[in-house]
Amino acid sequence: MTDGSVLRAYAPGDLEACRALWVELTQRHRDIYEDPALGGDDPGRQFDAYLARDDLVGPWVLEVDGAVVGLTGLLVEGTEAEIEPVVVTAAHRSRGLGTRLLEHARAEAVARGMTHLSVRPVGRNAAAMACFHRAGFDILGRVELFTELRPGRGDRWKPGVTLHGLGYRS
Repeated sequence: MTDGSVLRAYAPGDLEACRALWVELTQRHRDIYEDPALGGDDPGRQFDAYLARDDLVGPWVLEVDGAVVGLTGLLVEGTEAEIEPVVVTAAHRSRGLGTRLLEHARAEAVARGMTHLSVRPVGRNAAAMACFHRAGFDILGRVELFTELRPGRGDRWKPGVTLHGLGYRS
């Protein structure tokens, strides 16, 4: 591309940059859900567990001017794949880089003969959901429901969506 960005396979030298992206993604979820405990004490180390997954294809990083600013990968099971994660550092969002990562993951899934491709944004992340919808993820496949088990924490959930006439919080 002519914008100075390069999309390439993850390399071991990307470890710290990708851990930082994972931390940034975790912090985004903490902010969205107003829960500083999400992701544990060291969310960057969760990237190491991600790299060790047997079902991981990729991952791929996106560089801008030599710095890693985005990350994506595929989790494959049979002929189905899930894009996980899609993260672009805050300073580079709203420039089409997330869409570029999605398009790359989709092309990889097609090349590998996948029949279905999914993505699972968190319920409150309206910006991510809009990005995914624009990228063609407009089929509702499955819904993951939760209930709050910690006393006094039920009020942290906000009104969300209505599906099949039922109201859900997110």
